[in-house]
Amino acid sequence: MSGPEPVSAPAQAPAGAVRDSHGRLHAAKTHDVTVVGSVNADLAIALPHLPPAGQTVRGGDAVRGLGGKGANQAVAAARLGRTTALVAAVGDDADGRALRTALAAEGVDVDHVGAVDAPTGVAVVLVHDAESTIVLGPGANDRLDAARVESAAALVSGARVVLLQCEVPDEALLAAARLCTGLLVLNPAPARPLPPELLRRADLLVPNAGELAVLAGAEPAADVEALVRRARAVRPDGTTIVTRGALGCVVVTPAGVAEVPAASADAVDATAAGDSFVAGVVDALLSGAGLVDAARWAARVAAVTVSRPGAAASLPHREDVERIGEVAR
Repeated sequence: MSGPEPVSAPAQAPAGAVRDSHGRLHAAKTHDVTVVGSVNADLAIALPHLPPAGQTVRGGDAVRGLGGKGANQAVAAARLGRTTALVAAVGDDADGRALRTALAAEGVDVDHVGAVDAPTGVAVVLVHDAESTIVLGPGANDRLDAARVESAAALVSGARVVLLQCEVPDEALLAAARLCTGLLVLNPAPARPLPPELLRRADLLVPNAGELAVLAGAEPAADVEALVRRARAVRPDGTTIVTRGALGCVVVTPAGVAEVPAASADAVDATAAGDSFVAGVVDALLSGAGLVDAARWAARVAAVTVSRPGAAASLPHREDVERIGEVAR
């Protein structure tokens, strides 16, 4: 198979200007990454097994912390050394204030993490055998609308990369996509059918195999060849990285396909692994890496994440990733 063509974040041009992924020239960027997405208060409990209907299972001590796919990806990018902003909604409550403070402490720009008249989102995370089952109470996340995103227009259009996920409404995602002048990266999680315009505008799609199946309206693919067919059915001319957990990932472009193995890890908790992978890809692209090298770096970022418990708490700093060995071959 021929190798995929590289996809790069827009590099800065002379005199402080930048060219976006379509070659258009814009004013100097204010942030490496702007994330438009969710913020949740996580409540995680490790269990010996998941409870059947009508039964109670005794687990470990409950652990509260920062979570939500948007917050996780923003923190992951910031810990990798990227200037990062988050556009999101929290409740005007104790959880919302605490989570906003925690994000700011990570170096994330929270000027557009606004308080709304709804409770802060909550995620109940049940961890069994290193895999997580998550129940969401979206709360304020469902109030992130187009108007709130458009009020952060300078932050979105001023980012080298705009990063989206699917724990907020479609109208917020579309508003961000229309404002984006840099590289638009879409992580379609949790899985749901998405507006064709959003899929068309994304420069890079990063689903797992199950999320790709939902986008394709088909059963999950059983092998790499089927994954590639699904990816090209969803985006015939697009670029996609399909993650497969311990099986690594598959990079699909119109020019070719490449398989990238997972990095070796002693898995403890898979929560936020996908979020850290996406942030790792973005981080590498911002450094000028091609897609395959970006996927290799992201695999290492995810390997550190799964070796630790928690969501945002498990996300690595750059030095943590640099300390682990090269991707297994």
